[in-house]
Amino acid sequence: MNWQLIVGGFLVHLVFFSSIFHIYFTSPLVHGMPPHTTPLQAPADRLVLFIGDGLRADKFYELDQNGETRAPYLRNIILNEGTWGVSHTRVPTESRTGHVALIAGFYEDVSAITKGWKENPVEFDSVFNQSRYTWSWGSPDIVPMFAKGGAADHVFYKMYPSESEDFAGIDLAKLDLWVFDEVEKMLNDAKTNENLKNQLQSEKIVLFLHLLGIDTNGHAHKPFSEEYLQNIEIVDKGIEETVQRIEQYFNHDGRTAYVFTADHGMTDWGSHGAGHPHETLTPLVAWGAGVNKAQLGTPDDHEDGFQQGWKLPHIKRCDVNQADIAPLMASLIGIPFPRNSVGVLPLDYLNNSDLYKAESLLTNAFQMIEQYEVKEAHMQSTTLSVFFTPFKPLLASAKVDMLRRIRTLISLKKYQEAIELTKELIDHAIEGLNYYQKYDRLFLGTSIVVGYLGWIAYILQIVIRYHTTICQKRVKIDQLRNSVFASPRNINIMFSGIGTIVLLLLLVQKSPIMYYIYCLMPVFLWNQVTKQYHVVTDIIKYLSQNHWYLRLFIYCCLCGLTIEILVLSFFHRELLSVGLLGIACFPLFTSLRHSDKPVVFGWFVSCCIMALFPMLPVVGRNSNINLVVFAGILLLLSSVLAVYLKPPQHFPGKVVTSLQIIIICVSLVIVYTTSVSISRKEGVMWLSQVFSWCILIVSFIIPSLTSRQILSRLMNSVLSLMSPYLLMSVTYESLFLVVLSYLMIFWLIVEHKLAKGSLAKLNSMSFDEVHVIEESNPRCLELPDIRRAFFFVFFVLIGFFGTGNIASINSFETSSVYCFLTVFNPFVMGALLLYKIIIPIIMVTCTFQAIHVTQQVPTKSLFLIVLFMSDVMALHFFFLVRDTGSWLEIGTSISHYVIVMCMILFLMILMVVAKLYTTATFPWMSRLLKKTHVQ
Repeated sequence: MNWQLIVGGFLVHLVFFSSIFHIYFTSPLVHGMPPHTTPLQAPADRLVLFIGDGLRADKFYELDQNGETRAPYLRNIILNEGTWGVSHTRVPTESRTGHVALIAGFYEDVSAITKGWKENPVEFDSVFNQSRYTWSWGSPDIVPMFAKGGAADHVFYKMYPSESEDFAGIDLAKLDLWVFDEVEKMLNDAKTNENLKNQLQSEKIVLFLHLLGIDTNGHAHKPFSEEYLQNIEIVDKGIEETVQRIEQYFNHDGRTAYVFTADHGMTDWGSHGAGHPHETLTPLVAWGAGVNKAQLGTPDDHEDGFQQGWKLPHIKRCDVNQADIAPLMASLIGIPFPRNSVGVLPLDYLNNSDLYKAESLLTNAFQMIEQYEVKEAHMQSTTLSVFFTPFKPLLASAKVDMLRRIRTLISLKKYQEAIELTKELIDHAIEGLNYYQKYDRLFLGTSIVVGYLGWIAYILQIVIRYHTTICQKRVKIDQLRNSVFASPRNINIMFSGIGTIVLLLLLVQKSPIMYYIYCLMPVFLWNQVTKQYHVVTDIIKYLSQNHWYLRLFIYCCLCGLTIEILVLSFFHRELLSVGLLGIACFPLFTSLRHSDKPVVFGWFVSCCIMALFPMLPVVGRNSNINLVVFAGILLLLSSVLAVYLKPPQHFPGKVVTSLQIIIICVSLVIVYTTSVSISRKEGVMWLSQVFSWCILIVSFIIPSLTSRQILSRLMNSVLSLMSPYLLMSVTYESLFLVVLSYLMIFWLIVEHKLAKGSLAKLNSMSFDEVHVIEESNPRCLELPDIRRAFFFVFFVLIGFFGTGNIASINSFETSSVYCFLTVFNPFVMGALLLYKIIIPIIMVTCTFQAIHVTQQVPTKSLFLIVLFMSDVMALHFFFLVRDTGSWLEIGTSISHYVIVMCMILFLMILMVVAKLYTTATFPWMSRLLKKTHVQ
C-alpha cells in the first residue's frame, strides 16, 4: 500500500476522532472563583462519609426471601432517624467519576480516562479540599486521588496494597473489614496522640470510608450471589460499630453528621459503566446532626417502579442527582461549597430553620454564578464582539435584579418565596454553564462535516483516477486545464486566500491550537479535490457514452441501503443475523451453485451457524466453561483434519503445526483448572499465569515460523490467534471464533472459485505474490470488488458485535483475564480485553489480505473502497451524536461514533498487522524452508 496515504489517512482520522472530545467532552472546569460559605452556624462539626463501592439501590433496600432486611441498622435509620432516597448517577458509571461527582460536585470529563483512576487530569476543588482536616481509608485507586496538590497538607489517607484487590480471593469482604479496623485504630491512637486528638476536636472535619468489598464481590461473583449480599450485611454491621465508636469518642455531643451512599451500581452480570438503572440508581441515607428525621410520604411520590419490593411506601423518598451530595455535605459542616460543583443543595435533607435553608441555597447560587461569570468572560474574550451572543436569561441586569429580589425576600422573612426564586436562579446558572460549554459546538461540528466530505471526495477521486478505467483513457481537455480560473495555480491561490482568512479569524479570537487543525484541514482537503475537477467531467462523459445513469442510480441506492444496514446493526445486533442469512444465499445466484456444490453448502452452513451468535445474550452475563472446552476440542479436531487433508510439506511446518496443537491442549488445561480454582475460591496457580503469558507472547511469533503459502499461513495464523482467545473465553465466544475461522476459509474459496480459480492453484499460491501485484500493472477495480469490500466491512462488524455490543462499555467481563491476572489492574486488563476484541478482526483482515492475492488486485484498491464505506458510516454516526435525552441515549450515541472511528483507525493499523501475520518470516526460517524445499 501507499505508505503516504496510510499515514495521511491515519492522521486525518485521528483528527476526526479527537474532534468528538473537543465538541462533546471539553472540561467543564473553570478556575479563579472565590469560595462561598453559608454565613450562619453549621449544625455539625464533623462529617462521616461511607461509600459502598458498586452497591445497587435495589439490593440494599429490598427485603430478602424471608422478608428480612440485609441492612438492619441502616434500615432502622431510614425508618426513624434519617432521610433516605436514591442518588442518580451519570454515564460513565465508573468508580473515579462517581467519587468525583460525590465529593467535588461535578461530572468529570472524559480526559480523566487518560489518567486512570489515581491522578487528577486537572485541578479541581472538593469537599475534602475545603475541610479543615480529612482522613480517608480504602482502595489505592480512590483515596489518594483527593490528596493531591493543595489538599496534601490536610487530607490524610491510608490504603491497603493493590494486591488485596484480588478477584480470586477467598474473602473479599476483608477489604471493608480492614477499613473499619483502621478507623478504630485511629480513634484509639487519638487517646494518646495529642496532635491527632486536637485535630479530631476541630470543626469542619471529614472522615471518609471507601468500602470496595461489595464492588469486588460483584465483579467476582455477580450482584445476586451470596457473597455480594453477605457483604452488604458486613458493611451494615461495620457502619453500626463505627458509628458507636465515633459517638463514644465524641461523648455523644450530637455534632456528627453521617452520609451513606454508593458511587455506582452494577449489572446482573457483574459489570458497570453504562446507563442501565441497575448501574445508575444508588442508595443514599443521611442522619445525624443537621439532617431531617424520617418524614411521612405516599406511595405515589415516585412512580418509577423500582421501590415496589423495598416496602418503604410510608417513608418519604428524597431522590437527588449524585453531584447534589457535595453541597449537602458542605452545608452540614459549614465549609465553602466546592467551587466547581454543579450540584443543587437538596433541602429535604436539612433539619434546620428556613433562614438557614434560604441562606445555604443562596450560597449555592453564588457559587454557581461565579462559575458562570468566569465561563462567560472566557468565551467573550475568545470571540469577536460582532459574533458573540450572550446567554439572555442571565444578562447582567437580570442577574442583579434576581439577587436583589432574593435578598429582599429573605429580609422580609419570606423564606419559601426566596428559596423558589433562588432555585430559578440556580437553574439559569446551570443552563448558562451548559450554553457556554456548547458555545462552539455548531462551529466545530460544521468544520468537521466539511472536512469529512472533503476526505470522502478525495478518496473517491483517487479510486476513480488510479483504480478504474474511467480516467485512464481520458483525453486531456487542455482548454479547461489552461483556463484562467481552473488552473491548479489559481486554485491554490484561491484556497490559500481562504486559509489565510480562517487563520486570521482564529488568531484574533485566540482559539485553541486544535481549532486551527479542525478549520484548516477542510481547506487543504478541498484544495486537493478541486485541483482534480476534471475527474467529474470524465465521470459524466463515461456515463453518457455507456448510458449508465440508471445503473449508477441503482448501485448508489444499493450501496446506501447496505451502509444503512451496517449502521442499524450498531443498534440492533439481530440485523447481523439477517445479513448473514442473506449472504448465505449469495452463491446460489452465481455459477457456483452448479459447479461447486460442496463449497456452496459449506458457505451456506457456516453463514447460518454464524447467524445464531448475534441473537445470543451478550458475552459476560453468564459463564459456561463447558462451552469453552467444547470449542477447544472442536478446534483440535479441526486442526487434525486440516493436517490430514493438507499435511505440511516441510519438516519445519510439521514441527510448528505440532507445537500449535500442543499449545491449544495446554490452553484448554489452563482454562479449565483456572475456572475450577476460581469456583472453589482457591486462587489461580502462578504457574498457570506464567504459561498463559508465554502462550500470548508465542502466538505473535509462530506465524513467522511457517511457510508463506496462503492456506498454510492462514491455518497457522488462525491457530496462533485461537490459543490466547481460548484463555480469555468465558462462554460461547470461543465457539464463535471457531465458526468464524471456517467462514473465512469458505469466503476465500468462494472468491477464488468465482475468479475461475481451482483449489490446486489456491494450494500453490503464496503471500509472496503481494509484492509482485503491488509492483506490476495491476488490474482495475470491477463491480464484484465493491461486494468484496462490503463483505469485509460486514465481517469486521460480525467480529466486533457477534458476541456482544461493546457500544456499552459494561459488556467487558473481568473474568476473561483471570488466566493472566486476578489482581485489579485497569490498564493491563483493558489491554487484554482489547486484544480479545481485535483477534476476530485480525482473522478477517488476514483473509482479506489473501483475497487480494487470489484476485490479483492491489491491497490499496480494495482498502480505499472499505475506507469510503467506513467514512460514510462515521459521518452518519457523527450526525447521530446527541447531548439531549437520557444519559444512556447520549452515551450510546457518542459510543457509536467512537467505535466506528476506532474501527477505521484500527483497520489501518490491522492492515499492516495482517501483512506481518501473512508475509513476515524470520530470515533464518526462510533459508531453512528453501533448503528443505530443495531437498
